[in-house]
Amino acid sequence: MADLKLCRLPDRVPVKLTITVPPDLHKALQIYAELYRTTYGDDESIQTLIPFMLRNFLDADRGFAKASKVRSTTEAATGPATRPRRVRARATTETSPNLS
Repeated sequence: MADLKLCRLPDRVPVKLTITVPPDLHKALQIYAELYRTTYGDDESIQTLIPFMLRNFLDADRGFAKASKVRSTTEAATGPATRPRRVRARATTETSPNLS
């Protein structure tokens, strides 16, 4: 196997989520999208802005960063969390009682 400087690329397939938000949050998101448009001159939809807003939120959350670091260190040491392996039942040599 070659020793490359570039590590394996991460999964880049987007995942579509459908969420329901309360009316007040929807209104706030509309206002934010409007402020974004007036600030940058780009008309971006709420759906386009939300993933970047979530990324910024997670990147700024120090508690999340610390917990993620601990979790990734633990997974690196023990391997990724997986489902428990199935253990195949072993045949027993138990005999039935003699009924004669």
